Amino acid sequence: MDKLKSRTDIGIFALGGMGEVGKNMYCIDYLEQLFIVDSGILFPDEHLLGVDYVIPDFTFLKENEHRIIGLFITHGHEDHIGGIPFLLKKVRIPKIYAAGVTVDLIENKLEDYPDLMNRTQIVEFKSHFEYKFRGIDVSFVRVNHSIPDTFAIVFKTELGAIIHTGDFKIDLTPVGPSAEYAKLANLGEEGVLCLLADSTNALREGFTDSERKIGDSIKDLFKRIESRIIVATFASNMFRVQQIIEACVETNRKVAIFGRSMEKTIEVGQQVGYIKAPKGTIIDSSTIDNYKPEELCLLCTGSQGEPLAALSRVANGSHRVIKLIPGDTIIFSSSPIPGNQEGVNRTINQLFKKGANIITHSPIADTHTTGHASQGELKLMLTLLKPKYFIPIHGEYRMQRVHADLAIETGVLPENTFILENGDMVAINDHGARFAGHVTSGDVYIDSSGIGDISSHLIKERKALSEDGMFALIITIDTQNKTLPIEPQVVSRGFIYMKDSEELTKYFVDETKKYIQAKLEEMKLVNLNLLKHDLSEELSKIIYHKTDRKPIVIPIFMDINPQKEKES
Repeated sequence: MDKLKSRTDIGIFALGGMGEVGKNMYCIDYLEQLFIVDSGILFPDEHLLGVDYVIPDFTFLKENEHRIIGLFITHGHEDHIGGIPFLLKKVRIPKIYAAGVTVDLIENKLEDYPDLMNRTQIVEFKSHFEYKFRGIDVSFVRVNHSIPDTFAIVFKTELGAIIHTGDFKIDLTPVGPSAEYAKLANLGEEGVLCLLADSTNALREGFTDSERKIGDSIKDLFKRIESRIIVATFASNMFRVQQIIEACVETNRKVAIFGRSMEKTIEVGQQVGYIKAPKGTIIDSSTIDNYKPEELCLLCTGSQGEPLAALSRVANGSHRVIKLIPGDTIIFSSSPIPGNQEGVNRTINQLFKKGANIITHSPIADTHTTGHASQGELKLMLTLLKPKYFIPIHGEYRMQRVHADLAIETGVLPENTFILENGDMVAINDHGARFAGHVTSGDVYIDSSGIGDISSHLIKERKALSEDGMFALIITIDTQNKTLPIEPQVVSRGFIYMKDSEELTKYFVDETKKYIQAKLEEMKLVNLNLLKHDLSEELSKIIYHKTDRKPIVIPIFMDINPQKEKES
């Protein structure tokens, strides 16, 4: 690896967020100091069987933890803060810098990990704060997104400013505080060395609708609906939650909350003042049977089709409180994250079957707008900041590619745009910028049992089991006499139904016996581990030749008369 040739080179790389939507983690390496931006998770798709979350590989950070200055958080979404507990378990992070509601969300998250609370210090910044380190000053610019207190982060060096936009959109009529456009313009006039910008919506032309427009649409929609309303939205979208509560107040509906993450969001939102509701508007979820259906709005998680979320359990009839009433109106105030469409469609179909009315994209009212900038806004950001170098981040490759093309349209030189993969490093100095090799990166899979216990090999095995099943043989062997005293026993799960496949099963058993007997004749001393490995490979070939399937083959040997090695 080239890495940084000089201590004055600035290294920029990502451990997550390149070529994917989620798992955001970006690093700036300067003067032997490491600055980390965000620590997120990626929600797995259906191919990652049994995986709850995906986080970056922290190996590089662990090896260089003595150089880490701190973790700087752009905003409080899970794909930017969800990895913090797992990071703190592995790496010493001296300080976490976060703002406003993000601080509360991080503290709330760490309450589930009491042993981690003392491993770092959470520093709350405001938009006018500036922190000075050796050769680099860090400051902040408020931007608009679908969660309050979202910031771009500015790293000022002698060579110029490196700006990380975080997730953003250009919203001229936001629900919360306005973005600090004057700051952005001033930074552009001073000179921006490198811009790292959100690419999530780079494929969408034009401009994104304002959040305020969606709030007005939701109120109009609520006035037209006479049945019970169930709304599914992102738990973290506090602005949307507040708009829904306001629509309920105007239409004299009570609000009941379902889903642990939604409950936490509303608790935190009320603490910091972003969520306000007249007394008595939000009711205990266990009391919904005390109200008429038309007096209720049920606000729940599950807008992405998550199997264990509230709406999914409502759809499959397993929710302990909410039972669908024919005529219920269910509003999806969200759009599917890439990879989640199938789960969302499955949930919608189940809800339709139960007689519910579903609103996803209403012809009479918009129910959702994205929190990410479309092409017009991306070009506006590029025009305001006028960066010398540009790195599109937070997006699949096609999104990064289109975003890089937009940068070139606005004046960035083609040779000054860098489309990176996780681990790729760009080094910048006063002579130019170059690819500087690769740092250790990758995916770590997490399930409910712990962190990093699931290897990629295990994922492949689970995939094979789900697609082609398992074929096991229990083989009784006499290694001393090199015989098979009884017929091997077969166990098949998800591969063949043995009662209907007796001839095929017998063929596999006969081939197994022939192979073992031939191997036993070759061996002076029987090595069961080697025999098991070779039989597994041979039987896999035989099965594939006969069935065009590749089940996991598991030979199990039971030695009734272990051989004794002769003394020399």
